[in-house]
Amino acid sequence: MKDLFGWTKQRKKFDRGRRQPRNQCLQAETEEENRSSGGGDSSPKMASSSCKISPIIPIFVCFLLVSYLVCPVHSSEHGDRRPSNQSVTQRMRRIREHLKKINKPAVKTIQSLDGDLIDCVLADQQPAFDHPQLRGHKPLDLPEKPRGRELDGIEEASFQLWHLSGDSCPEGTIPTRRTSEEDMYRASSIRRFGRKTRRYVRRDSTGGDHEHAVGYVSGDQFYGAKASINVWAPRVANPYEFSISQMWVISGSFGDDLNTIEAGWQVSPELYGDSYPRFFTYWTTDAYQTTGCYNLLCSGFVQTNNRIAIGAAISPRSSYNGGQFDISLLIWKDPKHGNWWLEFGSGILVGYWPSILFTRLRDHASMVQFGGEIVNSRSNSFHTSTQMGSGHFAGEGFGRASYFRNLQVVDWDNSLIPLSNLRVLADHPNCYDIQGGINNVWGNYFYYGGPGRNVRCP
Repeated sequence: MKDLFGWTKQRKKFDRGRRQPRNQCLQAETEEENRSSGGGDSSPKMASSSCKISPIIPIFVCFLLVSYLVCPVHSSEHGDRRPSNQSVTQRMRRIREHLKKINKPAVKTIQSLDGDLIDCVLADQQPAFDHPQLRGHKPLDLPEKPRGRELDGIEEASFQLWHLSGDSCPEGTIPTRRTSEEDMYRASSIRRFGRKTRRYVRRDSTGGDHEHAVGYVSGDQFYGAKASINVWAPRVANPYEFSISQMWVISGSFGDDLNTIEAGWQVSPELYGDSYPRFFTYWTTDAYQTTGCYNLLCSGFVQTNNRIAIGAAISPRSSYNGGQFDISLLIWKDPKHGNWWLEFGSGILVGYWPSILFTRLRDHASMVQFGGEIVNSRSNSFHTSTQMGSGHFAGEGFGRASYFRNLQVVDWDNSLIPLSNLRVLADHPNCYDIQGGINNVWGNYFYYGGPGRNVRCP
């Protein structure tokens, strides 16, 4: 099958970014490595921009807290305490042991122009098969794809920077972004590296440092979702904030049994050490407590494609009043085996989440959500200037505001159908907003995003 990539246009040039200096989290005491990084109990107040808000949405937002913790600062009444040389040595040893576990032996390594190392790993040696329930598991045959898929006439184009090297991974391997020591030094905990923080629900829905502008459907049985997501490189104000644009496939009671499958793009200086938008995936089966992770940083997701490196930088990206580029993503439940597959563009199967990983999602999803999320750390007591989407409000429209288009869901009959009850909401509309619509070309769509701090968002 010929791979078709989900780009509307291709740009010849790309920005060469620099990695940030190694974070000083190396100085954190080693006992932090053994703690869970569960955070405080806060969640943002949701304010609908166009309709009455379903009560289930503010509850779910409490679980969309995707930040990594800031490097711990240890102090006492008598001054700062510094770790001993022995503590630093122990942390370095644990980091290197963890790297050996997640960086599998490569049959070939490709140097990306953005500094990444892409390892070509034998498919049967990928991290997925470290999972206790997947040992001995073999990648499955091709799934039954949803009916109603339309090819948009999208031209094949490179969508990741490492492709511009002109090299590729051989058949029978998968490309994996090598995790470096610098990546792990930026994390506050080896145990929680690559995982989202666990936060607890506050029923009053006040406070919170994560802000959203999303469209969603709920109250039915969903077997997948599809969207084309406009790609930008939003500015992130400090290393411990991020900007994400993604879709969520969700099931569970929003307690400890919450199951989610997620995919999209993100700018996360703490996780990756730079400001490139990167293609990412995530999953959890217990509300982000102990299961799941970003990309391939833990076992679970089974990759089947040798051209896509999950976690690698995306190129090209959109520009203000310039070229607009988007990626098309489809997540659906295969009727034959019950696994949840991920497709990129018009036919590229990235891989699947085995159904055995899940509890609630073994059957179907109860909500699908699309949109943007940022972290607001309120440094210096001001709202962050981290951008969402393009960094411009929805009202600026095409070429200026970021968008999601061709929003669809998969029904019980494995058919892609348009949304009939899309709702949109923004919890801080003076900072980031959203406007939905529908037409014959884009189907269900919305513009979203914003600059963060401004005269109406102090």
